[in-house]
Amino acid sequence: MAFYKCLFFASLIFSSVFVTMSQQACTPQAFNQKTFAACHNLPILNSTIHWNYYPSKGTVDLAFAQAVVSDSRWVAWAINPTSTGMVGSQAIVAFKRTDGAMSVYSAPIKSYGTRLEQGNLSFPLFDVSAVYENNQIVIFATVGLPNNVSVVNHVWQQGPLSENTAQMHSVSGPNVQSFGTLDFLSGKVETVRRGTSSVFRVKISHGIINAISWGILMPVGAIVARHFKAADPAWFHVHRACQMLGYFGGVAGFATGLWLGHKSSGVEYKGHRCIGITLFALATLQVLVALGLRPNKTDKKRVFWNWFHYLVGYGTIILGIVNILKGFDMLQPGKWWKFSYLITIGVLGCVAAVLEARAWFLILIRKTDQAAEQNKDDTSVV
Repeated sequence: MAFYKCLFFASLIFSSVFVTMSQQACTPQAFNQKTFAACHNLPILNSTIHWNYYPSKGTVDLAFAQAVVSDSRWVAWAINPTSTGMVGSQAIVAFKRTDGAMSVYSAPIKSYGTRLEQGNLSFPLFDVSAVYENNQIVIFATVGLPNNVSVVNHVWQQGPLSENTAQMHSVSGPNVQSFGTLDFLSGKVETVRRGTSSVFRVKISHGIINAISWGILMPVGAIVARHFKAADPAWFHVHRACQMLGYFGGVAGFATGLWLGHKSSGVEYKGHRCIGITLFALATLQVLVALGLRPNKTDKKRVFWNWFHYLVGYGTIILGIVNILKGFDMLQPGKWWKFSYLITIGVLGCVAAVLEARAWFLILIRKTDQAAEQNKDDTSVV
Protein backbone atom coordinates (compact mmCIF):
# COMPACT_ATOMS: atom_id res chain seq x y z
CA MET A 1 0.00 0.00 0.00
CA ALA A 2 2.92 2.33 0.67
CA PHE A 3 3.94 1.92 -2.96
CA TYR A 4 0.53 3.16 -4.16
CA LYS A 5 0.46 6.04 -1.70
CA CYS A 6 3.79 7.20 -3.12
CA LEU A 7 2.47 6.68 -6.64
CA PHE A 8 -0.68 8.67 -5.91
CA PHE A 9 1.19 11.62 -4.42
CA ALA A 10 3.74 11.53 -7.23
CA SER A 11 0.93 11.76 -9.76
CA LEU A 12 -0.49 14.75 -7.88
CA ILE A 13 2.88 16.47 -8.05
CA PHE A 14 3.15 15.52 -11.70
CA SER A 15 -0.19 17.22 -12.41
CA SER A 16 0.99 20.37 -10.55
CA VAL A 17 -1.59 22.67 -9.08
CA PHE A 18 -1.64 26.41 -9.46
CA VAL A 19 -4.17 29.16 -10.12
CA THR A 20 -3.43 32.55 -11.69
CA MET A 21 -5.67 35.54 -11.24
CA SER A 22 -6.08 37.42 -14.49
CA GLN A 23 -5.87 41.17 -14.00
CA GLN A 24 -6.11 42.17 -17.65
CA ALA A 25 -8.63 44.95 -18.09
CA CYS A 26 -10.43 45.78 -21.30
CA THR A 27 -12.67 48.54 -22.60
CA PRO A 28 -16.35 47.65 -23.08
CA GLN A 29 -17.32 47.83 -26.73
CA ALA A 30 -20.43 47.93 -28.85
CA PHE A 31 -20.86 44.82 -30.97
CA ASN A 32 -23.69 44.08 -33.36
CA GLN A 33 -25.42 47.34 -32.36
CA LYS A 34 -25.40 46.26 -28.72
CA THR A 35 -23.35 47.82 -25.92
CA PHE A 36 -21.91 45.61 -23.19
CA ALA A 37 -21.34 46.98 -19.72
CA ALA A 38 -18.60 44.55 -18.64
CA CYS A 39 -15.76 42.75 -20.34
CA HIS A 40 -12.54 40.91 -19.68
CA ASN A 41 -9.49 40.03 -21.76
CA LEU A 42 -8.86 36.31 -21.34
CA PRO A 43 -5.11 35.59 -21.04
CA ILE A 44 -5.07 32.65 -23.46
CA LEU A 45 -5.93 32.27 -27.16
CA ASN A 46 -6.36 36.03 -27.80
CA SER A 47 -9.91 36.04 -26.51
CA THR A 48 -12.23 38.58 -24.90
CA ILE A 49 -15.60 38.10 -23.22
CA HIS A 50 -18.17 40.94 -23.03
CA TRP A 51 -21.47 40.69 -21.15
CA ASN A 52 -24.59 42.24 -19.66
CA TYR A 53 -25.92 40.32 -16.66
CA TYR A 54 -29.60 40.41 -15.62
CA PRO A 55 -29.89 38.89 -12.10
CA SER A 56 -33.68 39.13 -11.93
CA LYS A 57 -34.02 37.09 -15.13
CA GLY A 58 -31.06 34.79 -14.54
CA THR A 59 -29.77 35.53 -18.04
CA VAL A 60 -26.69 37.07 -19.58
CA ASP A 61 -26.16 38.67 -22.98
CA LEU A 62 -22.64 38.00 -24.12
CA ALA A 63 -20.22 38.55 -26.95
CA PHE A 64 -17.21 36.26 -27.13
CA ALA A 65 -14.47 37.51 -29.45
CA GLN A 66 -11.40 35.56 -30.51
CA ALA A 67 -8.66 36.52 -32.96
CA VAL A 68 -7.83 33.84 -35.54
CA VAL A 69 -4.84 33.61 -37.88
CA SER A 70 -7.03 32.67 -40.85
CA ASP A 71 -10.67 32.13 -41.74
CA SER A 72 -10.13 28.34 -41.77
CA ARG A 73 -10.47 28.11 -37.99
CA TRP A 74 -13.36 27.40 -35.66
CA VAL A 75 -13.81 29.03 -32.26
CA ALA A 76 -15.98 28.03 -29.32
CA TRP A 77 -17.07 29.29 -25.93
CA ALA A 78 -18.81 27.08 -23.37
CA ILE A 79 -20.21 26.80 -19.87
CA ASN A 80 -19.54 23.58 -17.95
CA PRO A 81 -22.32 23.11 -15.37
CA THR A 82 -20.84 19.92 -13.88
CA SER A 83 -17.08 20.44 -13.54
CA THR A 84 -14.09 22.33 -14.86
CA GLY A 85 -12.54 21.36 -18.16
CA MET A 86 -13.85 20.15 -21.47
CA VAL A 87 -16.07 17.12 -20.87
CA GLY A 88 -19.56 18.18 -19.85
CA SER A 89 -19.20 21.61 -21.45
CA GLN A 90 -22.17 23.15 -23.26
CA ALA A 91 -20.56 24.95 -26.18
CA ILE A 92 -21.39 27.52 -28.83
CA VAL A 93 -19.28 26.94 -31.96
CA ALA A 94 -18.72 29.33 -34.86
CA PHE A 95 -16.67 29.37 -38.07
CA LYS A 96 -16.66 30.86 -41.55
CA ARG A 97 -17.89 28.40 -44.17
CA THR A 98 -16.17 27.89 -47.51
CA ASP A 99 -18.99 29.85 -49.20
CA GLY A 100 -18.28 32.85 -46.95
CA ALA A 101 -21.35 32.48 -44.71
CA MET A 102 -21.02 32.13 -40.95
CA SER A 103 -21.99 28.88 -39.24
CA VAL A 104 -22.89 29.05 -35.56
CA TYR A 105 -24.56 26.33 -33.47
CA SER A 106 -24.69 24.72 -30.02
CA ALA A 107 -22.75 21.53 -29.22
CA PRO A 108 -22.78 19.58 -25.93
CA ILE A 109 -19.36 18.02 -25.24
CA LYS A 110 -19.80 14.45 -24.00
CA SER A 111 -16.28 13.03 -24.48
CA TYR A 112 -12.70 14.01 -25.26
CA GLY A 113 -13.06 12.58 -28.76
CA THR A 114 -15.88 14.97 -29.68
CA ARG A 115 -16.27 16.30 -33.21
CA LEU A 116 -18.43 19.19 -32.02
CA GLU A 117 -21.67 17.70 -33.31
CA GLN A 118 -24.68 19.99 -33.17
CA GLY A 119 -27.13 19.39 -30.33
CA ASN A 120 -29.27 21.00 -27.65
CA LEU A 121 -27.62 22.37 -24.52
CA SER A 122 -28.65 21.63 -20.95
CA PHE A 123 -29.71 25.27 -20.40
CA PRO A 124 -31.69 27.82 -22.48
CA LEU A 125 -29.92 29.59 -25.34
CA PHE A 126 -31.36 32.46 -27.40
CA ASP A 127 -30.43 34.85 -30.22
CA VAL A 128 -27.28 33.02 -31.28
CA SER A 129 -25.27 34.58 -34.11
CA ALA A 130 -21.67 35.20 -35.18
CA VAL A 131 -19.62 37.53 -37.38
CA TYR A 132 -16.15 37.39 -38.90
CA GLU A 133 -14.27 40.64 -39.35
CA ASN A 134 -10.70 41.87 -39.03
CA ASN A 135 -9.42 38.30 -38.51
CA GLN A 136 -11.71 37.95 -35.52
CA ILE A 137 -14.75 35.77 -34.89
CA VAL A 138 -17.36 37.15 -32.50
CA ILE A 139 -20.11 34.92 -31.07
CA PHE A 140 -23.30 36.55 -29.72
CA ALA A 141 -25.84 34.80 -27.51
CA THR A 142 -28.26 35.17 -24.64
CA VAL A 143 -27.75 32.42 -22.07
CA GLY A 144 -30.15 31.25 -19.38
CA LEU A 145 -27.68 30.58 -16.58
CA PRO A 146 -27.90 27.08 -15.03
CA ASN A 147 -29.72 27.28 -11.67
CA ASN A 148 -29.58 31.08 -11.96
CA VAL A 149 -25.98 31.19 -10.70
CA SER A 150 -23.70 34.13 -11.48
CA VAL A 151 -20.42 32.17 -11.24
CA VAL A 152 -19.81 29.61 -13.98
CA ASN A 153 -17.04 27.32 -15.17
CA HIS A 154 -16.29 28.42 -18.71
CA VAL A 155 -14.12 27.06 -21.50
CA TRP A 156 -12.96 28.68 -24.71
CA GLN A 157 -11.22 27.01 -27.61
CA GLN A 158 -10.20 27.11 -31.27
CA GLY A 159 -9.11 24.55 -33.85
CA PRO A 160 -8.70 23.84 -37.57
CA LEU A 161 -11.35 23.25 -40.20
CA SER A 162 -11.47 20.67 -42.99
CA GLU A 163 -13.88 22.12 -45.54
CA ASN A 164 -16.86 22.87 -43.26
CA THR A 165 -16.05 20.30 -40.57
CA ALA A 166 -14.42 21.12 -37.23
CA GLN A 167 -11.27 19.11 -36.52
CA MET A 168 -9.53 18.23 -33.26
CA HIS A 169 -7.74 21.12 -31.60
CA SER A 170 -4.18 20.91 -30.29
CA VAL A 171 -3.72 18.94 -27.05
CA SER A 172 -0.80 20.97 -25.76
CA GLY A 173 0.08 24.54 -24.89
CA PRO A 174 -2.69 27.18 -24.64
CA ASN A 175 -5.35 24.80 -25.95
CA VAL A 176 -5.24 22.78 -22.71
CA GLN A 177 -5.13 25.84 -20.44
CA SER A 178 -8.15 27.75 -21.73
CA PHE A 179 -10.67 27.28 -18.94
CA GLY A 180 -11.51 28.80 -15.59
CA THR A 181 -14.31 30.52 -13.71
CA LEU A 182 -16.24 33.67 -14.55
CA ASP A 183 -18.39 35.73 -12.17
CA PHE A 184 -20.90 37.74 -14.20
CA LEU A 185 -21.95 39.71 -11.10
CA SER A 186 -18.57 40.88 -9.79
CA GLY A 187 -16.62 40.63 -13.05
CA LYS A 188 -14.01 38.40 -11.43
CA VAL A 189 -12.29 36.03 -13.86
CA GLU A 190 -10.10 33.23 -12.58
CA THR A 191 -7.98 31.24 -15.00
CA VAL A 192 -7.28 27.68 -13.94
CA ARG A 193 -4.56 25.72 -15.64
CA ARG A 194 -5.38 22.16 -16.57
CA GLY A 195 -3.39 20.62 -13.72
CA THR A 196 -5.34 22.66 -11.15
CA SER A 197 -8.61 20.79 -11.55
CA SER A 198 -9.06 18.28 -8.73
CA VAL A 199 -11.06 16.13 -11.13
CA PHE A 200 -8.23 16.18 -13.64
CA ARG A 201 -5.64 15.29 -10.99
CA VAL A 202 -7.73 12.31 -9.90
CA LYS A 203 -8.12 11.26 -13.55
CA ILE A 204 -4.34 11.25 -13.93
CA SER A 205 -3.94 9.25 -10.71
CA HIS A 206 -6.73 6.88 -11.75
CA GLY A 207 -5.03 6.23 -15.09
CA ILE A 208 -1.52 5.74 -13.70
CA ILE A 209 -2.59 3.42 -10.88
CA ASN A 210 -4.78 1.26 -13.11
CA ALA A 211 -2.21 1.05 -15.91
CA ILE A 212 0.44 -0.23 -13.46
CA SER A 213 -1.92 -2.47 -11.47
CA TRP A 214 -4.15 -4.16 -14.04
CA GLY A 215 -1.95 -3.55 -17.05
CA ILE A 216 1.56 -4.45 -15.86
CA LEU A 217 1.67 -6.17 -12.46
CA MET A 218 -1.11 -8.64 -13.26
CA PRO A 219 0.46 -9.83 -16.56
CA VAL A 220 3.90 -10.11 -14.92
CA GLY A 221 2.42 -12.23 -12.13
CA ALA A 222 0.76 -14.52 -14.68
CA ILE A 223 4.02 -14.95 -16.64
CA VAL A 224 5.87 -15.88 -13.46
CA ALA A 225 3.22 -18.48 -12.51
CA ARG A 226 3.17 -19.95 -15.99
CA HIS A 227 6.87 -20.27 -16.73
CA PHE A 228 8.96 -20.19 -13.55
CA LYS A 229 7.51 -22.98 -11.41
CA ALA A 230 10.86 -24.73 -11.48
CA ALA A 231 12.03 -22.11 -8.97
CA ASP A 232 9.75 -23.45 -6.25
CA PRO A 233 8.64 -21.87 -3.88
CA ALA A 234 10.11 -18.52 -4.98
CA TRP A 235 7.84 -18.33 -8.04
CA PHE A 236 4.75 -18.55 -5.83
CA HIS A 237 5.83 -15.69 -3.58
CA VAL A 238 6.63 -13.46 -6.58
CA HIS A 239 3.35 -14.39 -8.27
CA ARG A 240 1.33 -13.68 -5.13
CA ALA A 241 3.11 -10.36 -4.52
CA CYS A 242 2.45 -9.17 -8.08
CA GLN A 243 -1.21 -10.18 -8.01
CA MET A 244 -1.92 -8.74 -4.56
CA LEU A 245 -0.19 -5.44 -5.37
CA GLY A 246 -2.11 -5.37 -8.62
CA TYR A 247 -5.38 -6.10 -6.86
CA PHE A 248 -4.97 -3.47 -4.13
CA GLY A 249 -3.93 -0.97 -6.80
CA GLY A 250 -7.07 -1.98 -8.67
CA VAL A 251 -9.12 -1.28 -5.54
CA ALA A 252 -7.65 2.24 -5.44
CA GLY A 253 -8.32 2.63 -9.16
CA PHE A 254 -11.90 1.41 -8.76
CA ALA A 255 -12.49 3.84 -5.89
CA THR A 256 -11.16 6.81 -7.86
CA GLY A 257 -13.32 5.71 -10.79
CA LEU A 258 -16.43 5.80 -8.60
CA TRP A 259 -15.45 9.26 -7.36
CA LEU A 260 -14.94 10.50 -10.92
CA GLY A 261 -18.32 9.11 -11.91
CA HIS A 262 -19.92 10.97 -9.02
CA LYS A 263 -18.17 14.22 -9.96
CA SER A 264 -19.03 13.92 -13.66
CA SER A 265 -22.80 13.89 -13.51
CA GLY A 266 -24.28 13.69 -17.01
CA VAL A 267 -21.03 12.40 -18.54
CA GLU A 268 -20.97 8.64 -18.97
CA TYR A 269 -18.49 6.16 -20.43
CA LYS A 270 -20.71 3.10 -20.27
CA GLY A 271 -18.25 0.68 -21.86
CA HIS A 272 -15.35 1.70 -19.64
CA ARG A 273 -17.55 1.64 -16.54
CA CYS A 274 -19.09 -1.76 -17.28
CA ILE A 275 -15.70 -3.34 -17.99
CA GLY A 276 -14.29 -1.76 -14.83
CA ILE A 277 -17.08 -3.17 -12.65
CA THR A 278 -16.74 -6.62 -14.24
CA LEU A 279 -12.97 -6.49 -13.85
CA PHE A 280 -13.16 -5.57 -10.17
CA ALA A 281 -15.79 -8.27 -9.48
CA LEU A 282 -13.73 -11.00 -11.17
CA ALA A 283 -10.53 -9.95 -9.43
CA THR A 284 -12.27 -9.90 -6.02
CA LEU A 285 -13.74 -13.34 -6.67
CA GLN A 286 -10.30 -14.61 -7.69
CA VAL A 287 -8.73 -13.34 -4.47
CA LEU A 288 -11.46 -14.85 -2.27
CA VAL A 289 -11.27 -18.23 -4.01
CA ALA A 290 -7.45 -18.25 -3.97
CA LEU A 291 -7.25 -17.43 -0.27
CA GLY A 292 -10.09 -19.52 1.07
CA LEU A 293 -11.00 -22.33 -1.30
CA ARG A 294 -7.73 -23.61 -2.76
CA PRO A 295 -7.56 -27.43 -2.41
CA ASN A 296 -4.33 -29.30 -1.65
CA LYS A 297 -2.25 -30.34 -4.64
CA THR A 298 -3.17 -33.98 -4.02
CA ASP A 299 -6.92 -33.27 -3.90
CA LYS A 300 -8.85 -34.60 -6.91
CA LYS A 301 -10.83 -31.35 -7.03
CA ARG A 302 -7.64 -29.37 -7.59
CA VAL A 303 -7.94 -29.67 -11.38
CA PHE A 304 -11.29 -27.84 -11.35
CA TRP A 305 -9.88 -25.11 -9.12
CA ASN A 306 -6.92 -24.73 -11.49
CA TRP A 307 -9.18 -24.27 -14.50
CA PHE A 308 -11.25 -21.66 -12.66
CA HIS A 309 -8.09 -19.86 -11.55
CA TYR A 310 -6.65 -19.81 -15.07
CA LEU A 311 -9.83 -18.68 -16.82
CA VAL A 312 -10.67 -15.91 -14.36
CA GLY A 313 -7.03 -14.79 -14.14
CA TYR A 314 -6.45 -14.53 -17.88
CA GLY A 315 -9.90 -13.01 -18.38
CA THR A 316 -9.05 -10.33 -15.82
CA ILE A 317 -5.78 -9.53 -17.58
CA ILE A 318 -7.44 -9.22 -20.99
CA LEU A 319 -10.24 -7.02 -19.66
CA GLY A 320 -7.72 -4.89 -17.79
CA ILE A 321 -5.66 -4.19 -20.91
CA VAL A 322 -8.77 -3.43 -22.98
CA ASN A 323 -10.07 -1.00 -20.37
CA ILE A 324 -6.72 0.74 -20.02
CA LEU A 325 -6.64 1.38 -23.76
CA LYS A 326 -10.22 2.70 -23.60
CA GLY A 327 -9.09 4.96 -20.76
CA PHE A 328 -6.28 6.38 -22.90
CA ASP A 329 -8.78 7.17 -25.64
CA MET A 330 -11.03 8.94 -23.12
CA LEU A 331 -8.39 10.92 -21.25
CA GLN A 332 -6.17 11.63 -24.28
CA PRO A 333 -3.05 12.43 -22.23
CA GLY A 334 -0.89 12.53 -25.35
CA LYS A 335 0.15 9.91 -27.89
CA TRP A 336 3.43 9.21 -26.07
CA TRP A 337 1.67 7.81 -22.98
CA LYS A 338 -0.41 5.34 -24.95
CA PHE A 339 2.55 4.47 -27.16
CA SER A 340 4.73 3.81 -24.10
CA TYR A 341 2.14 1.51 -22.59
CA LEU A 342 1.69 -0.37 -25.88
CA ILE A 343 5.47 -0.87 -26.04
CA THR A 344 5.49 -2.15 -22.43
CA ILE A 345 2.64 -4.59 -22.93
CA GLY A 346 4.11 -5.60 -26.29
CA VAL A 347 7.42 -6.48 -24.66
CA LEU A 348 5.61 -8.51 -21.99
CA GLY A 349 3.65 -10.27 -24.73
CA CYS A 350 6.84 -11.11 -26.63
CA VAL A 351 8.48 -12.44 -23.46
CA ALA A 352 5.43 -14.60 -22.75
CA ALA A 353 5.40 -15.89 -26.35
CA VAL A 354 9.11 -16.80 -26.27
CA LEU A 355 8.74 -18.57 -22.92
CA GLU A 356 5.65 -20.42 -24.18
CA ALA A 357 7.49 -21.54 -27.32
CA ARG A 358 10.42 -22.68 -25.19
CA ALA A 359 8.07 -24.65 -22.91
CA TRP A 360 6.44 -26.46 -25.82
CA PHE A 361 9.84 -27.14 -27.38
CA LEU A 362 11.06 -28.74 -24.16
CA ILE A 363 7.87 -30.83 -23.98
CA LEU A 364 8.45 -32.02 -27.55
CA ILE A 365 12.08 -32.91 -26.79
CA ARG A 366 11.00 -34.75 -23.65
CA LYS A 367 8.39 -36.77 -25.56
CA THR A 368 10.90 -37.58 -28.26
CA ASP A 369 13.41 -38.80 -25.68
CA GLN A 370 10.74 -40.87 -23.95
CA ALA A 371 9.71 -42.44 -27.27
CA ALA A 372 13.34 -43.23 -28.06
CA GLU A 373 13.82 -44.75 -24.62
CA GLN A 374 10.67 -46.83 -25.02
CA ASN A 375 11.86 -48.13 -28.41
CA LYS A 376 15.21 -48.97 -26.86
CA ASP A 377 13.51 -50.94 -24.06
CA ASP A 378 11.30 -52.81 -26.55
CA THR A 379 14.37 -53.76 -28.62
CA SER A 380 16.17 -55.01 -25.53
CA VAL A 381 13.24 -57.25 -24.61
CA VAL A 382 13.22 -58.84 -28.09
